[in-house]
Parts: sequence; C-alpha cells; structure tokens
Amino acid sequence: MNMNLNCGLIGLPMVGKTTIFNLLTGAGAETSNFLTGKAETNTGMARLPDSRVDLLSSMYKPRKTTYAQIHFSDVPGLVRGSSQGKGVGNQFLNAIRNVDMLAHVVRAFENRDVPHVDDEINPLRDIETIHMELLFADMEIVERRIERIKGGKKVKKENLIELEVLEKCLGALEEERPIGNLELTADERMVLKNYSFLTEKPLLLVINIDERQFKAQKYPFKSELLAYAAERGLPVLEISGRIEMEISQLPDEDKELFLADLGITQSGIDRLARAAYEYLGLISFFTVGEDEVKAWTIQKGTDAKRAAGKIHSDIERGFIKAEVVKYADLRETGSMSKIKEKGLFHLEGKEYIVQDGDVINFRFNV
Repeated sequence: MNMNLNCGLIGLPMVGKTTIFNLLTGAGAETSNFLTGKAETNTGMARLPDSRVDLLSSMYKPRKTTYAQIHFSDVPGLVRGSSQGKGVGNQFLNAIRNVDMLAHVVRAFENRDVPHVDDEINPLRDIETIHMELLFADMEIVERRIERIKGGKKVKKENLIELEVLEKCLGALEEERPIGNLELTADERMVLKNYSFLTEKPLLLVINIDERQFKAQKYPFKSELLAYAAERGLPVLEISGRIEMEISQLPDEDKELFLADLGITQSGIDRLARAAYEYLGLISFFTVGEDEVKAWTIQKGTDAKRAAGKIHSDIERGFIKAEVVKYADLRETGSMSKIKEKGLFHLEGKEYIVQDGDVINFRFNV
C-alpha cells in the first residue's frame, strides 16, 4: 500500500513556488527571477514537525528520532494557455497527474525585481487563470476519450457506463466546475480512477505575501479571495516566503524568539506541511524506545493489523495484539511505568482503528 502521498506545488511563474519547495524539503533547487521556461519537476520530502515526537524523544532519549514525512513536487510555472501547449505546455500536466493533491501558490507580494507575468498583483485573477488551465486540460482528455468511444465500431457495455460518467464530467467542466464537485457514486468514481483528473484533486490555496502584508494582515483582493475560497470550500494558507527564508537561516534557539516576535507559534512552512498532511487524510502513530522514537504515517481509518504492516510485513502477518497508549495520557503521566500503574494502556485486536497520536507496541509472532 503506497503511503507516499504527494502534494504538487503549482502556480504561475515567479510566484515563489520553488522557494517554498526548497524551504519545505531543504532541496536547494534553483529559483529564477526570469521566465526560464524550465521544464523539469523537482521532487523532495518535507519533514513534518510534531511537538508530540519532540516530547516522546525527550522522554526516551533515543539514538534516533524520526518524524513523519510528506512528498512534495514543484512543477514548472504554468502560463495562460499551458493546456494548449504554451510555455512548457502539457509536460507539466503529466508531472502533476500523479500527485494526490495540489497546492496552488499565489503571488500577493510586491517586489519590483521580480516582475509579475501579468504586470500587476491580482491574486484572484491568478487563481482563476490556473483554475481555467486545469479545467481545459481535463476537458481535452474527456473530449478525446468520448470521441474515441463513440468512434468505435461497437460500443461495449462497460464503455457505455464510462461514456455516461464522462459526459457528466464534460457538463461540469463546461460550466467551469471542477470534477471533484460532481455528485458521483462510488462506482462512477471508480470509472474515473485511471484518469487522474486535475480538477478532481483536493486543492489548497497558498497565498505568498510579503513582510509588510504579513504584519498588516492585508494584501490586494484579500476579502474577495477569501469569499471566493469559502464559496468553493477551498482552504487558504497565508505564508511569507521572504520571512520563511529568514526563519530558515536562524539557529534553532533564535527561531522561537523570532516567531514570538511575529506573534506566531509555527512557521508557515510547518503549517503548510501539516495542512497538506491533514488534507490528504493522513494521521501519525508512534513507536517508542531507546533505539528510536518514530512517527509512522497512515490513512485515517486504518486498522491495527494494517498499521503493523507499515512497520514490517512480518508484524502484520504474525499480529497478535496492539498495546495502545494515548499520547495525551503519556504526556500527563510523564512515563510508561505510571501509565501501567494507572492501567491506562489498552490491548487491542486487529480490527482496532488506529487514532492520531496513538503510541503502539505490536505483539506478534513469526
């Protein structure tokens, strides 16, 4: 089961995507002040900061501490007309077909040295531009497939079902509505599974603001943008790439002071990694010991037996029981021995649905 879920960063050129990608993954990919028309996608892993892991680590003092991770892809900038092959055109589209969610980085920051492709700062227009590109890209695929089915000599029964679903999709796209908003049955969704439609993926808006906007908590078209997002059920995250770069260059002990100075507890990059993780329906459970304190990533709703398989297939195969301790209980009591004294650990069978923050020891025999 592939749990390496992937978030694709998309947006117009010169909006700060690669800067944000580098801050997330520490990748050091080249950023450019010009429309280079770069065609390759950068990929990397972002560490998910987690105060629970920090506390468990200070409790166990393990040789190794491992945080959960989430995979990000930074896709070349889209220009208006990408879906028709302008700019790097469809190459980028193939690069993001296989991501599980999209984070659209939108520029609100002012910077004379970094020209905006449309000469003026208007985040709402930019969101619409990208929205249309994704719609057109999906529409092209739907239309081609419909033509192919109709052009066949004899239309098979399963093709008829597919045709019906595709025509629903086309109807939505023509009304500028994403496929993700269609009311489809589970069977109908299955029909679409292999297409990886871009407008079917969860979308998060990341507004890249400058320091002045961050301090004033306002930027051009903010209220219209928030209304637009609320109407469509899109989460919005405001981040200042410039401030994040400053934070990333500070030694750890100064970071907290700097954040407190700004009146925030978590850097924007940490908030973005966490938001993407939660938006994908992911949660973490922990294993602890002197060797390692580790966060494991599973999909919400995973049972104990399948969670054990995350660690090793032998543990899943020979699963006997899961000894589960709630993180909150461990934090309050301060040690595993007190947990046992108070009888706060639970023995669970393979059907148990693992909860976010469970500290688990699996009993198994091989």
